[in-house]
Amino acid sequence: MTPAVLIIDDHEEFRELLAHHIGAEWPRARIVHHDVSAGPAAAQLLEEFDVVLLDYRLGEDNGLDWLGQMRTAPDCPPVIFLTASGDEMLAVRAIKAGAHDYLPKSRMTNALLINSIRDAMRSRNLFSQPAKTQQLPQLQAVGANLPEVRGYHITKLISERGPSSIYLAQHEGMEVALKVLRNADEIATDKLERFLHECDVIADMQHPNIVRIYDHGVADEVVYLAMEYFPRGDLKAWLARGFSAPLAIECTRQIATALSAIHALGILHRDLKPANVMVREDHSVALIDFGHAKQMWLEAALTDPGEIFGTPYYMSPEQGQGRATDHRSDIYSVGAMLFELLTGRKPYTATSPMAVLYKHGHAAVPELPPTLAAYQPLISRMMAKDPADRFQNARELLLKLDATAKITDTSVV
Repeated sequence: MTPAVLIIDDHEEFRELLAHHIGAEWPRARIVHHDVSAGPAAAQLLEEFDVVLLDYRLGEDNGLDWLGQMRTAPDCPPVIFLTASGDEMLAVRAIKAGAHDYLPKSRMTNALLINSIRDAMRSRNLFSQPAKTQQLPQLQAVGANLPEVRGYHITKLISERGPSSIYLAQHEGMEVALKVLRNADEIATDKLERFLHECDVIADMQHPNIVRIYDHGVADEVVYLAMEYFPRGDLKAWLARGFSAPLAIECTRQIATALSAIHALGILHRDLKPANVMVREDHSVALIDFGHAKQMWLEAALTDPGEIFGTPYYMSPEQGQGRATDHRSDIYSVGAMLFELLTGRKPYTATSPMAVLYKHGHAAVPELPPTLAAYQPLISRMMAKDPADRFQNARELLLKLDATAKITDTSVV
């Protein structure tokens, strides 16, 4: 069920961020921003919505007073009460006043917000059962709670990412990473379609800096994706070891080469971060996790909800604000990664994911230390706030990378 959500908050940018999270989860959601100057939402307005997000501070007004008035409406939907920071006494007062849930903004993440909305909708019997593409049984456990997929001998769990688990498996004498959906029968339609879309996007791509896909489909009613195994792990695991400037530039060059290939096919990655860049035995790197990729020509409208997954350290200003994205958003993300490879620290940090997004949109471009000043023009161009001020395509970025750095060591890690 697609929700209708009423947002009551006097902070315009925060309203837009909330709408961005909701639109990412439910692209067809109806989202309305209530004019705070009009006073509490009237009964006839409330009956049009499934969930209300209500802030505590509404200019000179108190959200608790509004909550009390709104809850007197016979068809008032569940209200999720928002505050700037955690306050147990305020939480108790909000629940007593009729709030369905209480969320402090300082600790809010995508998962907390979406789960709270889902729970509120279930309370109205709007989500009596999760949406399903097809009925899929839970994986049959064997050994140490490892799943069983026909044709693959699974030996251990590698990682868990969102609704998927990745296992090390043997298939026809070869080690592969096997990505399967956990509890696939409980996965909403859009999540299942996203997983299958990942298979479609990259299965036919043959590029040295893009993960190799060997097989995908449904076996014994289990959705799976068999892909290249990377025993050396990802860039996130290697960051603690540190990168020299030449190695950081070479790594960035390989990522940009992969982007040039996918952008030429009209595909955006949209989730570039060190955890999605894997390291091979020969020290080359490869992009993985195209589950959130988007083919640019699929949507004529310029509204692109994007997604935020709790770690927005590499997200472009336009994606973080729910605006239209294109290949220049991927270039921004690579710039944020390059900054971390060079310095060992993220370009922006804050006390909450939303605060990090705000810095991406409003804070100055991060400065490299004086010893790395030669690379500042790269960072400034890649991480420009306005996409028009960035490199306009990956090929242009590659030319600048080659011109800027004298690569003395072609190994990455």
